[in-house]
Amino acid sequence: MSKVVLITGGSSGIGKSIGEFLHQKGFLVYGTSRNPEKITNSIFPLVALDVRNKQSIVNCVAEVIQKSGRLDIVINNAGVGITGPIEEIPTEEIRNNFETNLFGPIEVMKAVLPQMREQKSGLIINITSIAGYMGLPYRGIYSASKGALELITEALRMEVKSFGIQITNVAPGDFATNIAAGRYHAPVVKGSDYEVPYGNTLKEMDSHVDSGSNPNEMAEAIFAIIQTKKPKVHYKVGAFMQKFSIVLKRILPDTVYEKMLMNHYKL
Repeated sequence: MSKVVLITGGSSGIGKSIGEFLHQKGFLVYGTSRNPEKITNSIFPLVALDVRNKQSIVNCVAEVIQKSGRLDIVINNAGVGITGPIEEIPTEEIRNNFETNLFGPIEVMKAVLPQMREQKSGLIINITSIAGYMGLPYRGIYSASKGALELITEALRMEVKSFGIQITNVAPGDFATNIAAGRYHAPVVKGSDYEVPYGNTLKEMDSHVDSGSNPNEMAEAIFAIIQTKKPKVHYKVGAFMQKFSIVLKRILPDTVYEKMLMNHYKL
């Protein structure tokens, strides 16, 4: 019997690439979108879901289980970017980002765990970010929300292991997707003390995404993890230097690593 997969944020970008790859491999894939009726080019079914709305999450999970009878794999992929000087990002936008990148995935996991416990099996894959391993200038809120999801995963993984449920993190680097267009950008304020450094960093960040890796690399990595009997706690997928930056953070003195980041961002 085909394994049933639910992918949040499955209508574009990395989520869509993963869904198409798994669909072609014979999995029964359900993706999600806030407005699935507007998506006409999906090769797998899309279910309505807003990860910021708990009832929407409950309804989505119930619909998938009702249609398929089980739920084997959940990929928490829905997420949004956010940039800006922390001093100038409206608090409401900070809350919105955490609602999508952290609290939403937590509510999805809460909603699917009862079914997986009943089955005595299940795999949850949380898509985080290499940015979640370090506080990046003008991406501090994004780094914090993704880093928090990494730690939540570590904790929950131990709590549910005895039920036959496995949880893992996959941290991508920069991939060529529409995340740069979809992220919240705090405006570059003319005359602000941050105007020049933030403006320059913003151009640098967007160019990294535009020249990023092919999202199919993530799809292949996810497929390999699904085939693994005992997934690791953390996986990183992306360019060598992006993954190596995590190693450097572990071995370099904090101030040396900070200087390296500041040089990279020309601060």
